[in-house]
Order: sequence, then structure tokens, then C-alpha cells
Amino acid sequence: MRRRTSRTTLTRLRTPRGFAGFLTAVSVFVLTAGLLSPLPQSAAADPAAAATDHCQGQCADILPPGANGSATLAEILTHRVFGTQPSHADDQLGPYDALSSGYPSLTDDTLKNFYADASFGVPSDQVASVTRPRDDVAITRDKKYGIPHIEGTTRYGTEFGAGYAAGQDRMWLIDLFRHIGRGELTPFAGGAAANQGLEQEFWPQAPYTEADLQKQVDWLLNNSGERGKQAMADAQAYVDGLNAYRVAAKNGRYFPGEYVLTGKIDSVTNVGEIEPFKVTDMIALASVVGALFGTGGGGEVESALSLLEAQRKYGFEEGAKVWESFRGRDDPETVLTLHDGSSFPYGQKPAKPKGTALPDPGSVEKEQLVHDRTGSARTDARTTTSAVRTPSALKPLKGIFDDGVLPEDLFSGGASKKGMSNALLVSGKSTASGHPIAVFGPQTGYFAPQLLMMQELQGPGISARGVSFAGVGMYVQLGRGQDYSWSATSSHQDITDTYAVQLCEPGGRTPTKQSTSYLYHGVCTPMEKLEKTNAWKPSTADSTAAGSYRMQVFRTNYGIVTHRATIDGKPVAYTSLRSTYRHEADSVIGFQMFNDPSYVKDAKSFQQAAQHISYAFNWFYTDSRDTAYYMSGDNPVRAKDVDGSFPVKAEKAYEWQDFDPEHNTAAHTPPAEHPRSVDQDYYISWNNKQAKDFSAADFSQGAVHRGDLLDERVKKLVAKGGVTRATLTRAMAEAAVTDLRGEQVLPELLRILRSKPISDPAQAKAVDQLAAWLKAGAQRNQTSATSKTYAHADAIRVMDAWWPLLVEAEFKPGLGQDLWAALTAQLTVDESPSAGHGPTGGHAGSAFQYGWWGYVDKDLRTVLGDPVEGKLGRTFCGDGGLDACRDALLSALGRAVAKPASEVYPGDDRCSAGDQWCSDAIVQRAVGGITHRPIQWQNRPTYQQVVEFPSHR
Repeated sequence: MRRRTSRTTLTRLRTPRGFAGFLTAVSVFVLTAGLLSPLPQSAAADPAAAATDHCQGQCADILPPGANGSATLAEILTHRVFGTQPSHADDQLGPYDALSSGYPSLTDDTLKNFYADASFGVPSDQVASVTRPRDDVAITRDKKYGIPHIEGTTRYGTEFGAGYAAGQDRMWLIDLFRHIGRGELTPFAGGAAANQGLEQEFWPQAPYTEADLQKQVDWLLNNSGERGKQAMADAQAYVDGLNAYRVAAKNGRYFPGEYVLTGKIDSVTNVGEIEPFKVTDMIALASVVGALFGTGGGGEVESALSLLEAQRKYGFEEGAKVWESFRGRDDPETVLTLHDGSSFPYGQKPAKPKGTALPDPGSVEKEQLVHDRTGSARTDARTTTSAVRTPSALKPLKGIFDDGVLPEDLFSGGASKKGMSNALLVSGKSTASGHPIAVFGPQTGYFAPQLLMMQELQGPGISARGVSFAGVGMYVQLGRGQDYSWSATSSHQDITDTYAVQLCEPGGRTPTKQSTSYLYHGVCTPMEKLEKTNAWKPSTADSTAAGSYRMQVFRTNYGIVTHRATIDGKPVAYTSLRSTYRHEADSVIGFQMFNDPSYVKDAKSFQQAAQHISYAFNWFYTDSRDTAYYMSGDNPVRAKDVDGSFPVKAEKAYEWQDFDPEHNTAAHTPPAEHPRSVDQDYYISWNNKQAKDFSAADFSQGAVHRGDLLDERVKKLVAKGGVTRATLTRAMAEAAVTDLRGEQVLPELLRILRSKPISDPAQAKAVDQLAAWLKAGAQRNQTSATSKTYAHADAIRVMDAWWPLLVEAEFKPGLGQDLWAALTAQLTVDESPSAGHGPTGGHAGSAFQYGWWGYVDKDLRTVLGDPVEGKLGRTFCGDGGLDACRDALLSALGRAVAKPASEVYPGDDRCSAGDQWCSDAIVQRAVGGITHRPIQWQNRPTYQQVVEFPSHR
């Protein structure tokens, strides 16, 4: 049971001011530790009654670090001094960590050692507490993990209970994220450079005014029928419950301690305010979640620049050919989720593109976002801020929370660069039981507390258990129903386009690149200027002086201005238009259906529910009879012959079909054109290509993809037959510790290096080590569960050092400096677990989504004379000569071998230089006052289910 600091104790604790103040507060706390008293609960009464549960004990899940994501000031201070953890703050971290070493001997019986029982309800002997915030709802928490099981006798009470439980587990996190969504993090959390960076990254993507947020609520009420009205009623009930907990926690003085540490509430007088939550806060939160995980496309300006550079290097036709080969819109060798030969054409290159708006070389400038810096804002590390997505490199609130807050592992690289989540599903035709099996979940990053929260909801029209994003949890978003389960992966289809609006000046004056009016259907129209002025007070907690700055973006009928340039000498602004912009909440209808047992009854009805999800996701479903897949998203219907990979002229002829700028609505592709399937022999997804002829929005879906790590293993299981929950979980877990470069590309590298004897002893030794590692499985796994030392550590070190060097040696001489720079800006060369320079940052878990492994593989097979479908536009390694290619690779290998471990793994604020295991290790990035130990790297979902339903309604 959670504990709180009594009123007497809190009157003796003052807000820490720097380290000395922190120690003083700790000393006071230690002297009064005996005054702790339990958080008030109603007497343990009847537990949440179990709804009909057809999983019969065969559903399991896990979500590190733990269900409890809230800590009082006393708990934070004792944690910092003694290392203690609040109850249920980290009790799922150990089982999650242990799978990386324990999977080889996994059986169905031992799954319980690595996953929690995901059955409905709480057995009477496992009830820890029952809280009744209203007469029509009970929140029952189990003893083992403290997960809230919410049962309501009315719809309102059920949703009220969901909001109340969210407050208990995540109130500080919810508060933090609603301020991020509104672009107001610095006034809330202080002026640290990374706080500024986060609001500068997210607000330009969805720069909503309060009126904009309210319009999205009204849109659902007025345009989504009875389900829309019910969704908004549910949202209000959820917010009411969250506010009820906010008031109770404030009055009872058991609110999260971060409010004291950031100066929001005085620990002595209790003076201060936790701002009431509103339904529009949920829209702001949804915009952050959608931007992180549910978008795709964008980057058309960067594509235009790399194409122009390729044409400058090779000439118009040859340059376009080379560029297209790197773009890889429809690589015939890439792994597919739908491998049954079905075709779903979308986003392909037109034979004769029309309306393409390429800039004049050298004319592109990023739009300035930040203005009028004062005080500590002048030292903001992001000196070239713009309204495009750029990495946030520092940690907010540093000084209060030593491990930092809101890390770059989730936010850097932009939302469209997030490759997350995986899924493995096998049809009952290939399982031992004859029932389908699924192992799947979202990979949402590692946080303390986690962005997701676990819950069970049982009430009128709602019956589900799983996870929801904190603050938007009136429905379970990923989880299970009575006789079915579902999950999702980010699908990355292209729902964001760039338009080139021609600039003008009122009265016919000559426009410049900085003009703030544009031609819309022939009329010079002023842009809408949106501003956000943020100021903060001095803080010793985050070592910032008082400061302020103003963010400014311009909004047009074609979206937000991101760049300015000229085309044929005429000034233009490039704008970004996302189909889900101004519709952040529309997807709530689909989630409502997922939770409704009267709606989802089979694979077909699940697919129909998924059609209501606007964001770009791959959805997977299983029950006792079927598996199914559906790709959701508001895929805009583009004008005929428009190429969505490049900027397009902002003219009526090239607009989305039926485009209405007032509400940002347009025609979307019908469900039949979305990749979909029922009962394929198996499905895998790791953000790979969905289906034949469906063009991805990015450059990463090539001949080698991390989806191959799943596909090859599951294919073998299916061929053998008799698949069980344990064997499918083992396939996932083995892929989770496998180095993609080692398994998929190292064989070709070794063939080339060993085409002649290697004379240099150091190089020969390294090649032998790499070959032995490959033979053992090319895994990054510990020698024992506690060793923190890799088997084949030297080979892994060589690969980590060699890969970026060999890619550069293979491609840069042929591409030249400028084209090399342009292409690597669009797709990073490497994303190994320790690659802190990659798009996910260090200690992130997720790895091997973005890299040049597919390019390297095609190029080397071409040099070797192997069959290659969809070759690169040119052969690069050694200009196609085997000996010259070998020399280049060996030279790079020699430089890699010479690099000491301290250089390959340079160390950071968590790891000593040269500590290979620690450099890879997953860190639960603190977004509050509680931190957790690092765990062994494993490339798997953050929340994960293992399910097999033996019966059906």
C-alpha cells in the first residue's frame, strides 16, 4: 500500500534550494520518518468482479518499471538518500529484465516468471485495497503489482474511476504532458534548455489555440454521431475523476512531491495550486501521443534537396535513378507483413509527376521559430531553432532529478523517425492447441514512470484490460477484451505532405522570402500568425535565471510554414500539412469500439473498429479462432500524378481530393484499399513494409530490415508446427538480443574479406572473432544473468566501431561529400543499442530500425556477383571491383580494431568510458523524482502481451 507524509511531517519540509537545501530537507525527513501514515483507503471490500474471461489464465502481460508512477515528497527524498522505492514503482522491471537471459529455457509454465497474469478481476485473496471515490465505482488493486481494476455500475462511474486511478498513478506525468502539448513546459517546469527544446519541438507540429482545441471537441460532438457524444461524456467523466483525486491529494497532502520540488506548492503552508484538468487538455495530450507514434510522411523538402544534389552529381536522369534506388519506395527484397502476394497500391511514383515544386539550389532556409530571448533563454543550446522537428539534446529539470527528464530517446529525430513496437501472430493451423497465439506490444520508450499505465475497465459497454497513455485513458488502447486481444505498431504511411505556397504582398508590392501573405486560389491571403510567449522565474533547482522567449509560427490553409525558398527566382514558403491535424481526438471512436464487447465480436468487426483510427498504425487481432490485421490512418487521396515524396505546388489542381482547409478535411482512401488480412499463416511487424506496392514514407524499408529478425524465426516455427506461447515468445526474445548487422550483413562482409588471405594479424584476429560471433548467433547477450559482460564482447566492440567506418568507406568516395551528407541526413548510417548519436539516442532499447544495412547488403551482393533485385543505381564499394572493395573494408576494419573500448563506448552520466554492457543498457528515463536501475539491452516492446484464447463467446 502506498504511503503518504503526514501533515506534521510536511510542515517541517521546505522546498529544497540547491544541494544544501536538499540535504536539509532529507535530514528533517529522516528525523520525522516515524510520522508516516498510510494513504486513506476504504476498507477492503468486495474485489472487482471478474467479467466473462475466455482466456482462462492464458493471457499475460508486462509493463516496466511498475504500475505506481506517483511519489510523495517524503518518498522522493528517502529514495534519493536510501535508494528505497515506493510500492509497485519497479516490481515489473525485474521480470522484464530477466527474459533476456531466461528465454532459452522458457516453457508455458515458466511464462509467469517473466509476465504478469492478465486475467480479468482480482482473486479475493489477492486484494490489496479497494477505493470507492463514488458509490457507483470501485478501484481494486492487487497485491502483486498494484494494478487498478476499475468496476463501475454506471458508465459515468466507470470513467470517473478511470480518471481517479490515473490521478493516483500518473498525475504529475499527465500534468507535465498537457503542458508539453500546449507548448508551455517552461512556465510549468522551469527554463532548462531541454524544457525549451521540447516545447520548441512539439508546439510547431500542433500549434493549437484554446479555440482550436475546443473546436476538436465540438467536431466530435457534432460529426461522430452517438458514439462521438458518448466519447465526450466519457472524457468529461474521466476528467472529473482526475480532478477529484487532484483535490483529495492536495487537501490530504499526499500529492506528488514534484509539485513541491518545482515550487508549485509550499510544503509548509500547502499554499499553491495544481491547475484543474480540462477535456481540452486531453486533446493537447493526444496531439503529443499522435505526433510521437501515429504520424508518417513529411521531410519532402529534405528529399528535394538530396534529389537535387544527386542530379548535380550524376546528371538529371542518372541522378534521379540513383536517388530513387536509395529512396526504395517499393523494394522487392524487403520483408512484408502481408506475404501472401496481396497488393495494396499507395504512394507510388507517378509515371509523369505533376505539380512538383523543387527549390532553387541554395535558396532553402528553415523557418525561424524562436524570437525575443531574454535572461537564461539567451543561452538556449538550440541556437538554430526552426519550426521543423529537430532533436532535443538535453534533459529538462536537470538538478532536481539527477537522471534527467523527458529524454531524447523518445523525442529526438522527430515523430516520423520513430520505429516502434512489434507483433508476432501465428494461426491456429500451426499451433499445438489449434488456437491462434500472439506475442505483441508497443515499444513506447522507457520512462519512470512509464508513459503508459495499466488498468482494467469493467462497466456498462466497457470490458477490457491493458494499457492506455496517461491522461487519455478513458479506454484501454492496447490490450484484451473478454475473448479477444489486440495491439499495434507504428505504420509510417505518408499522411503528411509539403506544399509550396507562392508568397505575395498586399497591394501588389514585390514579395520577398520573408513575406507573410500567400496566394490562395489566386487571392493574396495573409498568413495566420500564432505566438506563444513563455517566461519563467529564477530556479536553483534547474540552475536557470529568469528568462523568456517567444515562439512564432505562421499557419496557412496548407498547413504550418516550415521553410522558405525560391522557385525559378520567385519566393515561396514550404508548409507541412498532416491529415490528422485538427483531428487529434477523432481516433477515440475506434478505441471506444475496441473496448465495447457488443461491437467487437470477431476479426471482421475488429477491422471495422480499426477503420475509425485516424492515426497511422498497424493493428493486430487474435481470438480463439482467427488472427487479423488492418492498417489504419487517414490516407489522403492525392491529386492525379502528384508525387507525395516531394513538395507540391499549392494550387487547387494539386490539392488533396475534396480538401476543405477550414476543418482540414479531405477524401481518404476507402477501407478496401488499406492493407488488411484475416488468418494469414502468420504475421510479423516491426515497423516494416506492410504489403506489396504500398510505399513507405521513409527511406528505411529495404533489403535488410529488423523485421527480418522476426520473420525468419516465425517462418521456421510455422513450418515445423506445434507452436506454443513459449516457443513464440522465445522467437521474439532471441530476436530482441540479436544484432541485425551481424545476422544479416556480416556473412557478405566475411565473404569479401576472406576472398584472399588476410596478412595483417590484428585484422585476421578480428575477422576470426566476428566469424565466431556470427556462428554463435550474432547476439548481444550476457554470459550469465548477472554478469554484465557480453559473450563475444570483442567481436561486438569491433562491429560497433567498424560499421560506421565501413559504410563511409564503401559509399562516400562514390557519392561525394555533398550527396553523402544529404543522404545520411535523411537516413542515419547506424542505430546500434549503444549509438547515442542515432535517432533514438542512447539507452533507448529500440535499435536497428534506421540504418544503411540494406544499402550495404545490396551493394556487397552486387560486388560478389550474387542475384540482387532492385539494385542500387550504381555499385559503390570499390567501384564494383572485388579487390578494391575488400581493400576499403579491410582498411576500415583496421581503424576499428585500433579503437579502444573507451572510444567506442565513450561513457556518459550513467556509464564509465569503455563499459560495453552499460553503454547498451536500457535506462528508465526519469520524468519525476524516482529513478530505477539500468537493465540488460533487449529490443522488444515496452508493454507486451502473450495471449492464447481457448474459447469464444
